[in-house]
Amino acid sequence: MKALVMDRYDSALSLESVDDPTCPPDGVVVQVMACGVCRSDHHAWKGADPDVVLPHVMGHEFAGTVAEVGRDVRGFRVGDRVTAPFILACGHCPDCRTGDPTTCNHQEVIGFTGWGAFAERLAVPRADFNLVHLPDSLGYDEAAGMGCRVTTAFRAVVDRGDLRPGEWLVVHGCGGVGLSAVMVGAALGARVLAVDVKDDALTMARDLGATAVLNVTGIDDVGAAVRDMTDGGAHVSVEALGVTATFENSVRSLRKLGRHVQIGMPLGRHETVSLPLLELVYSRQISIAGSRGMAARRFDALFGMIAGGRLDISRLVTGRIALGQAEAALRAMDDFQGAGVTVITDFTR
Repeated sequence: MKALVMDRYDSALSLESVDDPTCPPDGVVVQVMACGVCRSDHHAWKGADPDVVLPHVMGHEFAGTVAEVGRDVRGFRVGDRVTAPFILACGHCPDCRTGDPTTCNHQEVIGFTGWGAFAERLAVPRADFNLVHLPDSLGYDEAAGMGCRVTTAFRAVVDRGDLRPGEWLVVHGCGGVGLSAVMVGAALGARVLAVDVKDDALTMARDLGATAVLNVTGIDDVGAAVRDMTDGGAHVSVEALGVTATFENSVRSLRKLGRHVQIGMPLGRHETVSLPLLELVYSRQISIAGSRGMAARRFDALFGMIAGGRLDISRLVTGRIALGQAEAALRAMDDFQGAGVTVITDFTR
């Protein structure tokens, strides 16, 4: 099969012919029809993920067709249209049994702990627990564009943030996952304020349902500016970049008893932050939650929102490319260029 191979970090990727993956007894092999190019892939390409072992194939936002089925699989057949969470859980540990497989201690992560979907084929273990049937109405490119971004945003806003209709949701950082959070919040009937430093991202956020937008370039006290625009502060505020400054802006954007949800992955110098416990956590009684991925069992709730016309995932997909063009898409992320989601749909070149 063809695969886009990384031999060195932050260097050219090579389109190569490699061996097809072996089908696990409890898993499947998927013929990949589409795969998103995500900022998490950019982190891996830059060498920021300790789980990656070179040579490596990235890609975790896949959709495709089942090509092979392991002998122990009961819920899937050859030809089924499928996707999966990027976190592949064990299905047996206490976290998995209590409904929290995103925190599974035995998890594998597609495109990080093992080879991913920047390739024509992908092996997915423990298919009956991790694999998800795609609705016929959802295209492969839309499902890949949904990838980890919409699923992560959905869990962050719905499950972790417990956003209610009429509440203020503030989204700090309008990349793919931030724009997804804007869409989900608007679909839930919340008032959404999108915050970024790029006008094109904010324009797209407004197009996707944001009630208001704020370009924070040159604003010294972002929290105060947000509180002024949201009648005293956000009920829910999400940070979608993984940057300490935007985390601080997010928690200071909250009203009393507000809920912050951390979506962005903080790396390097952003891994540690100083927080005024007395002012924010004790006196204002804000809550701080993390959110990473979404369990396979929650996909049907998201699909229902899409089928009901409340979410149009196709509006997120702004670019469709060939496999060999993924490197250029990753390089564009160096400077946070562009808005929306880029999806690989041609795996022949």
